[in-house]
Amino acid sequence: MALTRKALKAMGLTDEQVDSIVEMHTDTVDGLKEKIRIAEEKAADYDEVKKQLEASKGGKDYKSEYDKLKGEFDAYKKDVTEKEIAAAKTKAGRAYFEAKGIKGGNLEIAMRGAKDEISALELDGDKIKDTKALDALIAGDYKGLIVSESTKGADPVNPPANGGSVLKTREEIYAKDDKGRYKLDAVQRMQELAKIEASGKE
Repeated sequence: MALTRKALKAMGLTDEQVDSIVEMHTDTVDGLKEKIRIAEEKAADYDEVKKQLEASKGGKDYKSEYDKLKGEFDAYKKDVTEKEIAAAKTKAGRAYFEAKGIKGGNLEIAMRGAKDEISALELDGDKIKDTKALDALIAGDYKGLIVSESTKGADPVNPPANGGSVLKTREEIYAKDDKGRYKLDAVQRMQELAKIEASGKE
């Protein structure tokens, strides 16, 4: 039932009592209205702050963005590390062949032909842990690349200009015997190809 002056008077209250009750009731209602207004304003503020935060993020998921950037950096770091390791292996392989007496143009031939073996090397600092694969090359196909300092002959990459070495044709270099095997071994073929490149004749 609505709290009206008439209802209060009907309860036998004096005018002063009625005025007091109405005033108290009005203050209570006004107070509640004010609290509701403040709550509504705060709710509106919260919505606005939320919108601003979302707008400042640009709709991005920052964790995903971080994970993506970290992944790209890790991939870059791995690539750099792999290149550094490959360079160290190449340097170690070159030093090994030089120590075995393979020099100059023969060294370049050896390095090109031993790419797989060099790539598979394991290093301890700048030293090769196990040289078995390279030792096998030295004992086999690369034996002809070793030049003794006391009996050093002409550099196969730069043959004498006086015609002392006859260039083979590519057909001769890749010629096979009646069993389908190359007449020249791998090292010899590389040496002959190097002579052609050095002469400028194709």
